[in-house]
Amino acid sequence: MTITRKGKYYYGTEDADITIEVTRFSTLNEYIATRFHPATCACGSLDFLLLTDEEEGAGKRVCAECRTEVLLGDSADYIEGADIDNHICVCDEERFGIISGVALYADSNDVRWLYIGCRCRRCDLVGVFAHWKCEGGDADAFMANL
Repeated sequence: MTITRKGKYYYGTEDADITIEVTRFSTLNEYIATRFHPATCACGSLDFLLLTDEEEGAGKRVCAECRTEVLLGDSADYIEGADIDNHICVCDEERFGIISGVALYADSNDVRWLYIGCRCRRCDLVGVFAHWKCEGGDADAFMANL
């Protein structure tokens, strides 16, 4: 696991670097991610397209192989009013490895903030591509949908 900064961007060497970047980013945001979940499709693929609407607090990942769509966290409650956009890397790639992280309320297992970290499959850029405050409830149930 190695992250290198080049200009204003960070680059990793493996998907585990996403967790490092989510931790760094969430620390700056003051709601520190303490639990993480790597995205894996039922078909076995680790490559996804990411579509989100941060204002609405909704998003989904789409498997780059089989096109299975998964709503992220509690997005089913907000997707109807969402205007979701496809994320594209600075290198124009659309496929990413994804690891999501959540910050919890103090002395609780309830989700307070969601971070969606990605690593580009072409250039290895790592970053938090979307994040939002959410009242996700129990972290175990919430993270089962990431």
